[in-house]
Order: sequence, then structure tokens, then C-alpha cells
Amino acid sequence: MRYVLVLIAAVLLSSTVDAQLRINLGFNVDRQPVWGPTGYDHAEYYYLPDIEAYYNVPQHKYYYQEKGRWIGRSTLPYRYRNFDLYHSYKVVVNEPTPYRNHAMYRDKYASFKGRHDQEVIRDSRDSKYYVNPNHPEHKNWSKQQKHDNGNGKDKGRDKNSERK
Repeated sequence: MRYVLVLIAAVLLSSTVDAQLRINLGFNVDRQPVWGPTGYDHAEYYYLPDIEAYYNVPQHKYYYQEKGRWIGRSTLPYRYRNFDLYHSYKVVVNEPTPYRNHAMYRDKYASFKGRHDQEVIRDSRDSKYYVNPNHPEHKNWSKQQKHDNGNGKDKGRDKNSERK
């Protein structure tokens, strides 16, 4: 009997954890910077192999080494003033504090240094990215959303069935 109760508790606990994980790892395209790579509905961090730094999407912070310590700031340091976020390669990393495993990421993604072949959100014509307020098409998309939702009364009605 104990075995059955433990099994039931384990199933309930795992489904709760799974549901929380799905909620926490949900859609965040609207919070990703427009220089971020396309193809990801969710991103916690971007690893930037060219400068060996990380960008935390939810916090809008860069993490980079300064005198042997990891520093988190809202902007990159002056030494990266000419770094082009739009044309550099970004690796999506969905784990907490990936900079703590920096040696592994540096080694694993060293071959991505200098690559410039990644499409960024700003340049995408996939409408799922228009939800991002910084996307060039966001205003048009937003107007269309308001128009579609505001005129919902006429949706699904046949013009011939209107009363005269």
C-alpha cells in the first residue's frame, strides 16, 4: 500500500514540476532583443562566442569577465564599442548562469567565432516575431490586431445574412 501511495505522489509531483517547467519555459519572443537569432520561441541567455560574453534575455543584462570576475551590466563595456550584435553569432543557452560553465561553452562553440550567417529577429518576415515591440513591423501588426479584435462583431457573419 505504501508503494502505491509513493507512486501516486511521485506521479503528481512530476506532473506539477513538468507543468511549472512548461510555464517557466514559455514563449518570450516579445522580450528577446531584435538582434537575437530567429528560430527560438524561448531564450534565457545568448552566448556571444566572438567576445565570450552572455546576454540574459529576461534581465536585459550582459555578463562578461572583468579582472577575472563575471560582471552583469545593462551595456557592454567600452572595449566592445564596435561589436556588432546584429551580425555576430549568438548561441541560445537555456540554463541558469551559464557563465559558471564558461570553459565548456567556450570550447563547445569556439567554431562559431567569426560567423555572420545567422538571421536576426529584426530581419525576419515571420509574423510570429511581430509581437516584439522593437520589430520594424510591430506597429503594423499591432494595428492589425486591434482592427481584427475591435471588429469581432462582423466576424463569421455572411454579408447576405445582414438585416436590412
